[in-house]
Amino acid sequence: MITSKWINFFVALGMMIATAAWLTTAPARERLGPPGVRVGAVPVYDEHAKLAATQSVVLPGTVLGLPSNPLPITTTELTSLPADTTFGRRFYRQPGDSFGVQLSVVLMGTDHTSIHQPQYCLYAQDWTVTSTERIKMRVDRPLAYDIPAIKLIASRQMRDGRIVRCLYVYWFVSGDKITAEEGSRMWSMWKTMLAKGKIERWAYVSYFVTCLPGDEQATFTRLEKFISASVPDFQTVAGANVDRTPAMAVEK
Repeated sequence: MITSKWINFFVALGMMIATAAWLTTAPARERLGPPGVRVGAVPVYDEHAKLAATQSVVLPGTVLGLPSNPLPITTTELTSLPADTTFGRRFYRQPGDSFGVQLSVVLMGTDHTSIHQPQYCLYAQDWTVTSTERIKMRVDRPLAYDIPAIKLIASRQMRDGRIVRCLYVYWFVSGDKITAEEGSRMWSMWKTMLAKGKIERWAYVSYFVTCLPGDEQATFTRLEKFISASVPDFQTVAGANVDRTPAMAVEK
């Protein structure tokens, strides 16, 4: 007899094959859904100050009194991710304050490979993830609702031997859905493609901040307030009518 494990395996395999086949023939009939973030004619540049794109995800210039500067999109990102990927990235810090936040948004086009496992971003920069936690964060504008997110804590040893911690909070948002789970995002994309012939346009939203060991909770308290204040200025999905896709996969 075929065990349930093998049945699940073949069902999952069939889903992947069907999705791959659909994506192969999609350009002839694709309809790209709306994004869940604001996009506008704000140029972004690479690390060599060369124009990378004339459009970007429009992020707020100031949050809770913290001014910001746009951050470059690396050449590696521009060459390795699909050409229709849209970026938004800024760094917020008050002069003289050790609290500085990097807000980054990666928005896919017709190619879903624009978005990858968030942990890869940290591993590639020599961070070691020590904690993974599912959280909900309250946003009060335009009305009160909770954002499901993943909070990672990671450590890194500097060249001088010091240990530094980082807090990395992320989630995914489409034109009508919010989820913290990569598996749920892919499942929703597959269902929508097959049922409606439409590609959901997902964005990967992340916040990154560093701190000293022992300061993680105090830093997160500030970060949570920062997130709550900044999200309504660039994310268009909000409220009780949002489809929060159920958890299907556990990030490691």
